[in-house]
Amino acid sequence: MTGQDATEAFVLHRDLLFTVAYELLGTAADAEDVLQETWLRWVEVDQAQVRDQRAYLVRITTRQSLNRLRSVKRRREAYVGSWLPEPLLTAPDAAADVELSESVSMALMLVLETLTPTERAVFVLREAFGIDYDEIAAAVGKTPAAVHQIAHRARRHVEARRPRHAVTARQASAAAEAFRRALEGRDLQGLLDVLAPHVVAISDGGGIKQANPRPVVGADKVARFIVGGLTRHDVALTVESTVINAGPALALHVDGELDGVMVLHVEDTRVTGLYYVRNPQKLTNLDTTTSLTLR
Repeated sequence: MTGQDATEAFVLHRDLLFTVAYELLGTAADAEDVLQETWLRWVEVDQAQVRDQRAYLVRITTRQSLNRLRSVKRRREAYVGSWLPEPLLTAPDAAADVELSESVSMALMLVLETLTPTERAVFVLREAFGIDYDEIAAAVGKTPAAVHQIAHRARRHVEARRPRHAVTARQASAAAEAFRRALEGRDLQGLLDVLAPHVVAISDGGGIKQANPRPVVGADKVARFIVGGLTRHDVALTVESTVINAGPALALHVDGELDGVMVLHVEDTRVTGLYYVRNPQKLTNLDTTTSLTLR
């Protein structure tokens, strides 16, 4: 196999490799660094010994992600305030892919943060990408039997915490639109009508922009927190609907400048999760659509 063949294989699977790295790491910058490291190792591989290019590339990407994930976890322990994954602008039709929208959702990725690095890799590769246990074992440096046990433990952990009652893309979009209208109008009752009683709002300013240091829980508290903040600062607010991480989201502009993006999680036609990313370091890629894929 020639160097050109190796390049073509990498380009063919690049979106998949990026999605793997992003689901393991939670930021586009770290995922891109891993892809660079994957490429450097891929071009050194004796291609004549590679039977399955996709599996081999996923293996390299997983190993590099695991190496980085351990240092990333230490960095997040020192993070100021609540940490949220970096939001990725995705094509509108991505929201129709139920498996994709769930696997890269803010809600699920926050649950993945509670796993160990190896548990996270095993869970993501098995549940999101359907990779067989032998390949996962090779990627994480464990035996297939050990991977079975890790997968079972991680699945049980995630199932106990993951969001439920998924809705269709149309229902999620309708809830997001109702929330957008209420937000722009500073309509307290409108917000209460669309927020689930147990809604959780998390904001991430990264110590650069002001953000509530702890989650706000409950429809009344969240609605009053939002309306109170807008009224107190008396800003000119415009809100645009968008698709972030293959799900409904809003881009908030204050006095004409992008202030942040708010990702919504919808269950049973009500908003159960609000994830507001204000950290400007996490908003630098929002002018480019990111292609994510599980295949």
